[in-house]
Parts: sequence; C-alpha cells; structure tokens
Amino acid sequence: MKRNLGLIVTLLAGIWCMRQPGSLGVMAASASTPNNAFTPDAMQYGPVPSFIPPGAQLAVLEGNPLAPSGDYTVRLKMPDGYRIAPHWHPRRENVTVISGSFKVGMGDRFDESSMMTFPAGSFAYLDPDMHHYAMANGEVVVQIHGMSPVQFNYINADDDPGRKK
Repeated sequence: MKRNLGLIVTLLAGIWCMRQPGSLGVMAASASTPNNAFTPDAMQYGPVPSFIPPGAQLAVLEGNPLAPSGDYTVRLKMPDGYRIAPHWHPRRENVTVISGSFKVGMGDRFDESSMMTFPAGSFAYLDPDMHHYAMANGEVVVQIHGMSPVQFNYINADDDPGRKK
C-alpha cells in the first residue's frame, strides 16, 4: 500500500511540475514539440494571399485553407491600422484574438465609429454570408479556423486586392 501511495504521489508531482511555468517539465515538453503542436516562436509567418490586403503576415498551423475541403487553422499578424474591407465568406469563420485589440464592424460600408473592439482572449464566430470588416488597433494577432476552402467575397469588387494587380 505504501508503495502504491508513493507511486501516486510521484505521478501527481510530475504532472504538477509539467503545468507550472518555468518548470523543468514544461521546458522538456517544449524542447521536443511534435509536428502538430507549435510554440509561438516556431510558427512560420509569411506573406498573405493576394485576396487579403498586403502588409499582414500569415502562419498556417493546420490544414490547407485553400484546399477543396478539410479543417484549417491560421494566425494572421496585422500591423497597427491594418484594414480588411467589407466582405463575406460562404463558410463559417471562427476568430480568436491572441494579442492586441481587434476591431470588427458589420455591414456593407467601412464605418470605424460603429466597430466593436475585441481585446486579447476574445472569441467570435461569423456565420456564412455575414457582411463584416475589420481593423487592427495596435499590432494584432488573430487565430482563424474553419472549413476549407477559404473564400473572400468583397462587397465592393474594387476593394479586392487580388483585382488590383
């Protein structure tokens, strides 16, 4: 019985150490990160696709957002003042604010005075066909996940950065 109790205490102590910031357990776990887990410094950011305004950076964490089907997860890093014009998506969009203050408005016209501000830790989902627009208030990182393929439909075709080439 003492041996079993000792084993249980040792296991619980090991689990507790792994959950404590700065502990050896956390350092060891992040030293050998599997292919499906990412620490912030391991995320590879690159340019955004042509249908998103240039100036932001994108990291694909899971799946392929442009594939014909499947799940995807991306992070979008935006500089202060970065804007995405009014648009809609044919599939649901799930957004988590990782850092900064993300401003979002609803409708067909960009109106900064009617936008809501979402601080880090906020989550929102937008159902298909919801017309919306967005803006970074300071440097902002958002995580977006959903079902592929991602499709942007700009309300005003002239707002589509892919058409301006």
